[in-house]
Amino acid sequence: MASFGLELAGISLSVLGWLLCVVSCALPMWRVSAFIGANIVTAQVYWEGLWMTCVVQSTGQMQCKVYDSMLALPQDLQAARALTVVSIIVGMVALLISMVAAKCTNCIEEEGVKARVMISSGVAFIAAGMAQLVPVSWSAHTIVIEFYNPIINPGQKMEIGAALYLGTPPVFHVSPYVFTFKAYFQKNNKI
Repeated sequence: MASFGLELAGISLSVLGWLLCVVSCALPMWRVSAFIGANIVTAQVYWEGLWMTCVVQSTGQMQCKVYDSMLALPQDLQAARALTVVSIIVGMVALLISMVAAKCTNCIEEEGVKARVMISSGVAFIAAGMAQLVPVSWSAHTIVIEFYNPIINPGQKMEIGAALYLGTPPVFHVSPYVFTFKAYFQKNNKI
């Protein structure tokens, strides 16, 4: 029964991590305009995301524009687009596999096979987590490097946006399966 609880907790945290990846992909707030120096009082806030850029006026009006060309994006956002979509797809496949191999389903009868299928789901979740962690880390690194670059005008500097903070928890993909693997290895050594 304890291994079922660990399995359920692992799947739940992985689903949460996958949902945060989806939200991070959709939000246009990977980079937000920084207010530093004489740039404190401005009438506009700029947001840059994977799919669009938005301008929020001081009146609350927001205008978003989808990128015209993928080649116009910085390298880190081009890679982030691809890897985030890969992460979402791999996470969805891992979720479907984990539903088939869960202890509460009868799709697979034999316990040894069920354990191996669940481990493959865990490996897929780990791959999805790593595929999300790379673009988030790369984008955050690029933003920090550009922020401290003295050549860039203070009015053009950007800060880390909310989408990057939401995209950081792919640890939710990775850590639960450590517990799940441990439970399967301890139970009967059928793997």
